[in-house]
Amino acid sequence: MSNQNLVLEYVLRLADNNLILGQRLSEWCGHAPELETDIALTNIALDLVGQSRNLYQYAAELEGKGRTEDDFAFLRDVTEFKNVLLVEQPNEDFAHTIVRQFYFDVFNSLLYSALCQSEDRQLSAIAEKACKEIKYHLRFSSEWMIRLGDGTDLSHDKMQEAVLNLWDFVSELVSPDAVDIELAKTGIAVDLHQISSLYDTKVREILAEATLDYPQHKSFQKGGKQGNHTEYLGLILAEMQWMQRAYPNAIW
Repeated sequence: MSNQNLVLEYVLRLADNNLILGQRLSEWCGHAPELETDIALTNIALDLVGQSRNLYQYAAELEGKGRTEDDFAFLRDVTEFKNVLLVEQPNEDFAHTIVRQFYFDVFNSLLYSALCQSEDRQLSAIAEKACKEIKYHLRFSSEWMIRLGDGTDLSHDKMQEAVLNLWDFVSELVSPDAVDIELAKTGIAVDLHQISSLYDTKVREILAEATLDYPQHKSFQKGGKQGNHTEYLGLILAEMQWMQRAYPNAIW
């Protein structure tokens, strides 16, 4: 695979992570526990979709085949998406949504901070623009982790259950594959080995403050970056893509 194709693959992974998580969070619009939280989750979803747009636009430029950001979002099938498995997991309840967001936000904050130093100027510019939003996302999810984990017995138990259930998908975030390794050598991608310990430290810190137990079992679910997904992604895409599929090339 040429260097340009490696970069394209990497950029699509980043974009897909944000788009799918943004779509998941948008499901809370009008259904969150309180109005302020409803607005916050919706705004985070909009941030993530906005970040994915910047990345899809860059992917279209790299590919050079005339595809647009809409083509990448609405006209690819399940196996063509390269997001990590964590972001496609269902909301379940508010506890699972917050834990999923927290696990991803810790990773995303470390990733994008490092991407600001990427040798790819376009990628570093996109990362710099996104960092301020991602910092807020992490603060939001961390505060809710602490509030609910160190809250009532019921909220603590629900959070602990979510912490354990979603842990299976965490290792994929910081486990490099051939694309990550090759691009890290050139200074374009982030060396995931370097942020792995930082990730673990931050997660342990917040879990301790939230009086939640750090999971002892190994995280093992992987494959999203290679296009191998859970059944949930197909359901997400069926809802997200139906209009574009039903009315191809429609303009509105």
